[in-house]
Amino acid sequence: MSGLLRVCTAGSVDDGKSTLIGRLLHDSKSVYEDQIHSVQSASKNRTAGPIDFSLFTDGLKAEREQGITIDVAYRYFATARRKFILADTPGHEQYTRNMATGASTADLAILLVDARNGVRVQSKRHARIARLLGISNFVLAINKMDLVDFDRGVFEGICDDFEDLLQGATRHAIPLSALHGDNVIAVSDRTPWFEGPSLLEYLETTTVERDLAARPFRFPVQMVIRPDQDFRGYAGQIVSGAIGIGDAVTVFPSGRSSRVARIATWDGDLERAFAPMSVTLTLEDELDVSRGDLLAVGEPEVAPRFEAEVVWMDERPLDPARVYRLKHTSRWLNAEVDHGLVMNQIRTVAIQAARPLVFDRYEADRATGSFILVDPATNFTAGAGMIVNPLRARGGLAARPTAAEQLARAARSAATEEEAIAAVRRALEDILE
Repeated sequence: MSGLLRVCTAGSVDDGKSTLIGRLLHDSKSVYEDQIHSVQSASKNRTAGPIDFSLFTDGLKAEREQGITIDVAYRYFATARRKFILADTPGHEQYTRNMATGASTADLAILLVDARNGVRVQSKRHARIARLLGISNFVLAINKMDLVDFDRGVFEGICDDFEDLLQGATRHAIPLSALHGDNVIAVSDRTPWFEGPSLLEYLETTTVERDLAARPFRFPVQMVIRPDQDFRGYAGQIVSGAIGIGDAVTVFPSGRSSRVARIATWDGDLERAFAPMSVTLTLEDELDVSRGDLLAVGEPEVAPRFEAEVVWMDERPLDPARVYRLKHTSRWLNAEVDHGLVMNQIRTVAIQAARPLVFDRYEADRATGSFILVDPATNFTAGAGMIVNPLRARGGLAARPTAAEQLARAARSAATEEEAIAAVRRALEDILE
């Protein structure tokens, strides 16, 4: 098995997330000797035994003093079979926003549960956040099994409690003791009734569906490069899909179409590029393309109003009477939210943007289906959102297409470039009447 696997921890406070990651790093020989000596020294006068494995990830002074995780700690390690990026996230409700940050790029979540306490409120909250953020692969790590004498009934009871929480997701349950290393690196003799692989073996061999190149092409324009009269390029990162020279693309929100003339990179031109490469594209036609526009193949959603799941991160509650700055891919615009939220609250809301947004549903594309809300007064990132659906106009009537939508539809309905120009001209005349 090869490739990079991004993993995050999830679960309630004191369920052992940092200890598990520390044990995994230590026993897989992914920490240096000086780090081990430092942690051994810092472990003195603590009750975690000769070495406190949580200190391998709890790097902030406040974290070490309080014995909790506050910030997201990222650790990279590799085995002979796979490379990993581990995100150790906090369990306290106060730092739920940090957990959402760590889970936003993960392919798999290790959801820890203290065998003594079972499923708690924060366990459910973290499971829901992970599912909202598109994670569909979970390891249900039932920790501290040594404190319940490795009781199989306790393990199976907690597994049953998660049946409804993780519907539609792949789930692999493992009984373990992060403190003593049972079933972390190797299968433990103290769980003869458990027939599955250890945690590390499962992480090394599991398959995660993450083929960005197989999705529709999406290219948010970051910058227009115009060094001279002979070159006009559009720089950015391909967030999904693939593109080749001669392929037809549509510019949104204008709806104009062209073909790719050149794919330029620092190392030279390419015949074909795919996600997540950063490239500069040139088009065969002189089109008005700016930062914030989207080059796409196929038809993304275009709507000024949409439904989204929002995680609120600001201590100042969301005020429906205020206007917020919404950043979607490389585009900024003003937006209003129809419902108030308080810090760490998650809720489905309706958002009205000042201009039509070009997006995909979050479940189809994380990059074009996500956004952030910024408080214009403080410039603080106040909320993170996942787009669920475009919305109809209030009152249940279908929203009248915007001018950009009408022009885009007219262009897409044409069979040739000449017909598209004529169709757009007629549509523009109708709009201006």
